[in-house]
Amino acid sequence: MKINFVNAAIITLSTALLAAPLSAAEPGVPNVIYDYATVLAADPIVKTFVVSTPREECWQEQVVYDQADNKDNNAVGTVMGGVLGGALGNAVGHKKSNKRVGAVVGAVLGATLGNAIARSNDKPDAGRRYASEERCRVYQDSHSEERVVGYEVRYRYQEQTFSTVMDKDPGEAIRVRLSISPLS
Repeated sequence: MKINFVNAAIITLSTALLAAPLSAAEPGVPNVIYDYATVLAADPIVKTFVVSTPREECWQEQVVYDQADNKDNNAVGTVMGGVLGGALGNAVGHKKSNKRVGAVVGAVLGATLGNAIARSNDKPDAGRRYASEERCRVYQDSHSEERVVGYEVRYRYQEQTFSTVMDKDPGEAIRVRLSISPLS
């Protein structure tokens, strides 16, 4: 009978399992037992992560609010000047036709003068209100940090060494699950 490497390993493991003290069988599952293996090493698996943290910076800024349009003041001056000029031109004329011409010429001159006076009274800051408002901006501060994401564990059971990856450091011993079945 020829025995290859896999069969030899299964026979060796089966023999070792039969010779080993059985700790406890899993209830309801046939041919499964649990035992403990010795941990040889538990090396942390470390990964680098970039962590971004938002940071808000705020400051006070002066802003300008326009309350009224200065063109309204110019229109009022033009109309008022036209009405007053027309009335004055009408009062100066003696005859009916002279009064009409005087009213028209007075209205035009009055409107022109009223507009000019209204413009000269305009100030650059007229109709503006200043206020202080808070302005904010969010910046992202980033830094790298290393984190342990698991452990590469090497352990020995029945004179054989195995390895696995675990979420936590198992300590000095690791619980192992053994399944025994006959070779066919």
